[in-house]
Amino acid sequence: MKLHFASLKYKGIGFLSAALAAIAATTGAAPAQPSAAPGMPLLFDAREHLPLPDLSAYPRLRFLTTTDFPPFSFADQNARLAGFHIDLVREICAVLALQARCQIQAVPFDELETDLSADQAEAAVAAVAVTPERRERFGFSRPYMLLPARFAAVKSAVKPGGTVPEPGWKVGLVKATVHEAMAKAWFPTMQSQSFDSQGDMLEALRQGTIDAVFSDALRLSFWVSGGASQECCVLAPGAFLSERFLGEGLAIMVKRQDRVLAAAFDHALAELVVTGRLDDIYLRYFPLGLF
Repeated sequence: MKLHFASLKYKGIGFLSAALAAIAATTGAAPAQPSAAPGMPLLFDAREHLPLPDLSAYPRLRFLTTTDFPPFSFADQNARLAGFHIDLVREICAVLALQARCQIQAVPFDELETDLSADQAEAAVAAVAVTPERRERFGFSRPYMLLPARFAAVKSAVKPGGTVPEPGWKVGLVKATVHEAMAKAWFPTMQSQSFDSQGDMLEALRQGTIDAVFSDALRLSFWVSGGASQECCVLAPGAFLSERFLGEGLAIMVKRQDRVLAAAFDHALAELVVTGRLDDIYLRYFPLGLF
């Protein structure tokens, strides 16, 4: 596994070591990191003590999520909530010994913030981007998952022991996306071709009119392993992380003033990392890995 980092500051939460920050400051990238499971970067330091605050004042702990973002959250064939986020909430509630008080409710994505602000829930677990504007209105736990960018390439274009991207690759990018901006900033000399949509770009890759694409690792991992790719392509080695372009990662959103609950979630997430239970959930829904 080879990870490439741009910014490692992450609002001062220090989920990567100071040593890595020093390396990144001088080289612009960090070396491969130890992982708690194959392909999973380590987000919490096992030596850090994150105390569990008193949660006796919470008569319930209701989490909001959505049903339209598989494999994170979706309705299964029996119309029951399932997915990575659902299993994560259950594990968090188990760590906090609050199973009897935990509830999970699915709402439309555009109602997450209004319902949380209106005291309809205590937390939201969904693919909500952590932006400066949202930090003015909400609080967040530490990240529990990062969504890197990666290259997918036709099989013949990936050379054993080669570099990524390979010199001479023609790389597909989707116009006006963060991945296009990131690729042009990180690889200014790379030959690229822009496409109007992800579908058009991936079809060009399947047909071999381009050598590779640079995009979201989540979408690429499922496309490469699915029928649409017709086994044309593979994920090239290396995952690329940048707070500037890709954000801080996935975190649990709480009401802005609720620092107690945010601290409780940090405690629970740290324990899930140390015990390997977060890795178990990750590999359950992302067996190919994102890294």
